[in-house]
Amino acid sequence: MAPPLLKLDDIHLTFGGTPLLAGASLMVGPGERIALVGRNGSGKSTLLKIAAGLVEAQSGEVFRQPTATMRYLPQAPDWQGFATVRAYVEAGLGPADDINRVALVLGKLGLTGEEEPASLSGGEARRAALAKVLAPQPDLLLLDEPTNHLDLATIEWLEEELSRSSSALVMISHDRRFLERVSRATVWLDRGTTRRLDKGFAHFEDWRDKLLEEEERDQQKLGRQIAREEHWLRYGVTARRKRNVRRLSELQDLRARHRSHRGPEGIAVMTASDAAESGKLVIEARGIEKRFGDLTVVRDFSTRILRGDRVGLVGPNGAGKTTLLKMLIGVTAPDAGTLRLGANLEVATLDQNRAALDPNETLARFLTDGRGDSVVVNGQERHVVSYMQDLLFKPEQMRTPVRELSGGEKARLVLARLLSRPANLLVLDEPTNDLDMETLDLLQELVEGFPGTVILVSHDRDFLDRTVTTTVAPEGDGRWTEYAGGYSDMMAQRKGVGLAGRKARVPEQADKPAAPRREPKPGTRKLSYKQKFVLETLPSKIEALGAEIGGLEEKLADPTLYARNAAAFSQLTKELDEKRGERGRLEEEWLELEMLREEMEGG
Repeated sequence: MAPPLLKLDDIHLTFGGTPLLAGASLMVGPGERIALVGRNGSGKSTLLKIAAGLVEAQSGEVFRQPTATMRYLPQAPDWQGFATVRAYVEAGLGPADDINRVALVLGKLGLTGEEEPASLSGGEARRAALAKVLAPQPDLLLLDEPTNHLDLATIEWLEEELSRSSSALVMISHDRRFLERVSRATVWLDRGTTRRLDKGFAHFEDWRDKLLEEEERDQQKLGRQIAREEHWLRYGVTARRKRNVRRLSELQDLRARHRSHRGPEGIAVMTASDAAESGKLVIEARGIEKRFGDLTVVRDFSTRILRGDRVGLVGPNGAGKTTLLKMLIGVTAPDAGTLRLGANLEVATLDQNRAALDPNETLARFLTDGRGDSVVVNGQERHVVSYMQDLLFKPEQMRTPVRELSGGEKARLVLARLLSRPANLLVLDEPTNDLDMETLDLLQELVEGFPGTVILVSHDRDFLDRTVTTTVAPEGDGRWTEYAGGYSDMMAQRKGVGLAGRKARVPEQADKPAAPRREPKPGTRKLSYKQKFVLETLPSKIEALGAEIGGLEEKLADPTLYARNAAAFSQLTKELDEKRGERGRLEEEWLELEMLREEMEGG
C-alpha cells in the first residue's frame, strides 16, 4: 500500500471556549477524492489550513509526504504584489512544472491572463484562483469552496477536469451536485471530531442520519443506566465499603460522560414574514431590452409572472442575469418595451454581494436596524437574542462585530434580516453562497412553501431542481427563453445542449460596452417551451369556452326567463359577456403566437 500524501491525526485546536477541533483526523492517499463536510463553523476550513501548513494545531500529528506537491485553494485569494492574473497564476508553479500549462488552463477558464486582479468580478477571481492550483497538476489539491461564484458552465467544466485529474482531492463545498459527481469518499467533521465514509457524498446523508440515531439511542441508554445507579445509591447501599466506593465512582464517571456529551447542532428555523397578498399578476414584461453601448444584454424578452410562481434565472457569468432581474422588479428601466408591476407588491431582496453588511456593526444592531434589542417578525415583537437563536447564533454573539463571522454565518445573518421584513415577492440573487447543506435544505423548504412569488438567480443545480417552477436561460445575442421546471428539466428540453457559451463580462453596476454579436440566421429561432405549450393548449380552451357560451345562449333564449327570474337573467347575461371576452382574448393570444411561430420558423 502506498504511503499517504497527507495524514492529520488527533488534531486539537481551541480559540477560547468550546474546542473547534477535538481529535480530528484526516488521511489522504494518492488519487483519493474526499469530500470534507460539516456545518458552518465546524472547523472545515481550519482543518484544511492545518493540512496546507497555514495554521498550526495545538496538538496532534501532521505528516506531509516530503516528495509530494500540494496546492491549496483558499476562499479569499491574496492578490497583493501581482500586476496581472498571469503573474498570479505563474507564482503557483514549481521548478519542474510546465509554464505552458498556464495559458492552457487560463484559456479553458475564459481568461487571457492580462486582466488586472483589482478589476476582476467574483467569478473571474475564482477562475483565476483555480488556474493557479490546477496549472501545476499537483499530487494533492486542497479546495475550499471551489464552485463559489462560478457559473454553471464553469462548474461543469471543473467537474470534468477534476474527474480526469490524477491529483488527490480534498474538497469543501456546499454544492451537492458537484460533490456527488466528483467525490469517492466523505469525511464528516462534527463537534470537533471526524468520521470517514468510504463512499462518495451521494451516500453521506443517509449514513449521517443513521449515526445520529445510534448516538441518540446510546445517550438514552446511558441516561437509564445513570437512573438505575442513582436508585441503588439511595436504596441499595450495603456494608461492603470497597464495592460501594467503586460503584459510586463509576456513577460519577457516568454522570460526567452524560454532562460532557455535545449533542449535534440544532436546526435553524427560518420563516418568511407574511405581507398582504399581491395581485394575481405580479410582473408582465413585453419586449423589454437593455443595451450597454453596442452590447445587447436583453433583447425582446416577454414574460408574465403570476402570484405563486417560482422563477429561476441561470446562465454564464456576464450573461446579464442580474440586469434582467433588476429590470423585472423595476429597479432598472428597460431601454425598450414595457414593464408592468402588479398591485400590492412588497419586495424583499437578497443581494449577491451582501452589500448591506457593515463589518463593524454588531449582529444585534444589524438585525434591529439599531432600534433597541427587539425585532418584529410576522407582526410579533421578539427579543433579538431569541431570533438569533432561531438561526443558530449564540446569545453571547449579540455584540459580536460582523467582521468576525464566517462566510456561512454572514449569509445566515443577511437571510435572517431579509426574512423578518414583510414581503410577498422574494428576490434572491445567489442565495446559496456560503450556506451549509442543512441551512440550504431549510431555505429550499422556505422557498417551496412561500405563499407569495419568488425570483432567484442561482448556479446551484440541485437547489434549482428542488425549488423553481420555471427556468429562464440565455440563448445568446441577448435572447432569453423560459423553460418549464428546474435546471434538469431545462437541460432535458434542450436535449442536453449546454447553456450559451461564456460571454464578455457585463458588470452589474458599471457596465462596459463589448463587441456586438452576430444576428442569428433567419429561421433558426424557435418558440420557447412555454410558448409552444400555450400554443398547443389554447385551441382546446377556446373550444371549451365555445361550448359554455352555447349553453348560456341557450338558457337566455328562453322568452319567459326574464319574467320568471330577473336576477338569474342578469347573472347569465353577465357570465355570457365574461365568457365571450375571455374567448376573444384567448383567440388573440393564439393568433399572436401562431404568427410569431411562422415568423421565427420561416413557416
